[in-house]
Amino acid sequence: MIASPTRELNGLRVSRETSERFEHFAALFQKWAKSINLVAPSTLSDLWQRHIADSVQIFQLSPGPKRWVDLGSGGGFPGIITAILLAELADGWVHLIESNNKKAAFLRVALSETGARGSVHPIRIEDAVSVIPQCDAISARALADLSQLLDYCAPWMTSGNKAQAFFHKGRDYQQEVDKAVSRFQFDLLKHASVVEPDSVVLEIANLSRKIQ
Repeated sequence: MIASPTRELNGLRVSRETSERFEHFAALFQKWAKSINLVAPSTLSDLWQRHIADSVQIFQLSPGPKRWVDLGSGGGFPGIITAILLAELADGWVHLIESNNKKAAFLRVALSETGARGSVHPIRIEDAVSVIPQCDAISARALADLSQLLDYCAPWMTSGNKAQAFFHKGRDYQQEVDKAVSRFQFDLLKHASVVEPDSVVLEIANLSRKIQ
């Protein structure tokens, strides 16, 4: 059997098929973004670096066939990107949580047409744990401050559930961390963003609530 040619995206070597999936997703994204607000319009011209490559680093930090929950999936970052990378492994799954029906419709089309490994749940984040009681990893991008994110994630990260969380954060992330530690105890790793100077990906594990 002849191996598929490989390509690199953000330093991650992927097969030709995965590269083509990304290209198809990018074309779909540009088409849908003309009618619904998937990301800030000012960032559309830099789709590959600002959004796709930025999302790839989540999978790089936690590779392998995991069960993901992606909160507030919106335009598919990083959830669809993770789901496309899982398609290369033929294992793992991403549960995309998006309550906006128009965005949820886009995500369904993106999953279907790229063959990515995921499903869309058009529900509120607070209701998601009743549908997806367990997962291995959680992601969110441009959704809420860290304290709110930890409130959302707590059901999957406490009481015997030991999921890890990966959150993109901008240069003011330390203020959010300082606020969160007044309510939660957790292990924290800060990964420098490979895309945005001064930005990070926060990796959080062993979450517990502090007694107030």
